[in-house]
Amino acid sequence: MKNIPVRTTIVGSYPFPGWLEFSTQNLDKFGKADIEEMIEDAVIAAVHDQVTAGLDVITDGEQTRFDFNLSFYGYISGIQNNDTETRKFGPPAHDQRGKNNIVGELTAPNGLGAVKEFERLKKLAPEGPVLKASIPGPYTLSGRLLPNDQYKDRYAITEALMPIISKELEALVAAGCTEITVDEPSMSCYAYKEDTKRFVDIFNRTLKPIVGKCNLSTHLCFGNFKGRPVGYRSLKPMLPDFLELAVDEIHIEMANREFAEIELLQPFAEKMHVAVGIIDVKNYYIETVDDVVERIQRCLKYIPAERLSVAPDCGLSQTARWASRQKLINMVKGAKKVRESL
Repeated sequence: MKNIPVRTTIVGSYPFPGWLEFSTQNLDKFGKADIEEMIEDAVIAAVHDQVTAGLDVITDGEQTRFDFNLSFYGYISGIQNNDTETRKFGPPAHDQRGKNNIVGELTAPNGLGAVKEFERLKKLAPEGPVLKASIPGPYTLSGRLLPNDQYKDRYAITEALMPIISKELEALVAAGCTEITVDEPSMSCYAYKEDTKRFVDIFNRTLKPIVGKCNLSTHLCFGNFKGRPVGYRSLKPMLPDFLELAVDEIHIEMANREFAEIELLQPFAEKMHVAVGIIDVKNYYIETVDDVVERIQRCLKYIPAERLSVAPDCGLSQTARWASRQKLINMVKGAKKVRESL
């Protein structure tokens, strides 16, 4: 990994342009060529906003995905949509996200689509920024699949998904991807009640084929469906076991939690790079450059500058584009100001 002190990055997702949301509700009016043009235009818009902000690391904004993981189920054979298990009315929350019945063996004969996304990003992005791909890890991806007689619990489903994700990771590396994030927010959300050693074993076995072949990171948060968390919001249950995750960098939500437990980032920083969420994606307060500087200086008490990256707390898909754009601009300005003072 290029060792930039106080590196600026993004988790993965970026808000869709309004016209894209409208168009996806009227796809029957578009031809195949129109849809591909639409996708490219959306990625160009996401890349433009990130490059204009000046980020060191950019993504395609996950412009072809529904949520950060739900669209992946469209690539998996052996499942059927289940819309009876979800709550339909009342305040938005995680129990309104889609679920799927398992009706056969879980396979993904054509992969999970991440390689095509990365190839598109390579074609459209300018030279300069590092290009990153993000995919969900097997435990998080298992969360929307309902157990059956063949896969009796979430862990059995996770084991079945592991080789699918490992293969996708290998394909990304083969396509030239040098920066990959494996999103495992379910692990951080449920660390307080599940076996964290088992989580680490699952994660490390999934990544084993590509360890040392790219800059590997994981994103851990406490949930952000429609701007709402879901998990027990503490880092303590993750320690010390999560220090054994086989990654070069760990990304942890901080801004939304008012930097609670920031001192617990120090043991992570002793073993790996740490990307700190210093921008609150759940809040429409636009952090000023001075806010960003102050937050980075707080982080530097526990993380050396050469091991520190800064980012929004989570993907920006749940935050309006006008706010996301300005938040990123100010984040980069603040990071550059600190970098110049080192």
